[in-house]
Amino acid sequence: MWLCLAVLAGLYLLWRWHRERQIVPRLLEKYVLITGCDSGFGNLLARQLDMRGLQVLAACLTEAGAARLRADASPRLQTILLDVTSSQSIAATTAWVRERVGNRGLWGLVNNAGIGVPLSPVEWLNKDDFVKVLDVNLVGLIEVTVSLLPLLCQAQGRVVNVASVMGCIAIFSGGYCISKFGVEAFSDSLRCEMCPFGVEVSIIEPGCFQTRMTEPAGVMNSLQHLWEQLPPGTQAVYGHHYLETYVKAAVVVHRLGSTRLSQVTDVIEHALLARFLRSRYSAGWDAWLLFLPLSYCPSWLTDALMSLIQP
Repeated sequence: MWLCLAVLAGLYLLWRWHRERQIVPRLLEKYVLITGCDSGFGNLLARQLDMRGLQVLAACLTEAGAARLRADASPRLQTILLDVTSSQSIAATTAWVRERVGNRGLWGLVNNAGIGVPLSPVEWLNKDDFVKVLDVNLVGLIEVTVSLLPLLCQAQGRVVNVASVMGCIAIFSGGYCISKFGVEAFSDSLRCEMCPFGVEVSIIEPGCFQTRMTEPAGVMNSLQHLWEQLPPGTQAVYGHHYLETYVKAAVVVHRLGSTRLSQVTDVIEHALLARFLRSRYSAGWDAWLLFLPLSYCPSWLTDALMSLIQP
């Protein structure tokens, strides 16, 4: 009996491996728009897809970031400046994309732009601190997607939203986890709605990777600024030791993060180019071995384990 089960499992894995290796045809004709290409996952993905011969439309926040990317890519890659918090910028980008794709439509949209700070205890934050993160990570993502849906439907293409394992289990305060839970919900509902129109939606759930977003310097500066804005009474309740411990935790998380950004860009590439894509992809050892298993555990257990790394 066990031998039969092992054989069946092996055959299933072989079938799945073969199925997921199949690629969509005519890659050289397909246009893909990627947001957040100044650095990190977006920058690497843009160069990776450019090397595959796709028509890459890379949206950057700064001209300096766009110039660096153009210098590292082929003349085929095109860049545009996009602020996902600006409706005017999104409308201009949509018109720019429409001019380039013509009647072929847009094959892929990768919503990668995001920020992580401010990240701190909830009591240290105000409404604007939450809105700042939500505007980029969630509301901006939604507006970009809605604006480009007609072009995606035209090509019967793909939407790939970069969420996080923090959209499955919340271990940090601030707007980041909230925004990523929102990305998960938006993507799930969009996938169901777009199915009749031939548009497929995938969610990417990376663990911790060493990108500009996770650099300790940025987290420390943000925490220090928030600390200095606190009333003396609140500072006395938490104590300076709490601040120092929080900063040390951020440094540890960054050091534990992987430097292999290709683990993320490879699964995004699969979501864009595979004939049979997945609805969700995880990337990183911590995602597979820690955070995703924890997301299925009882709350009392996850709370107890997370308290071990809290200040």
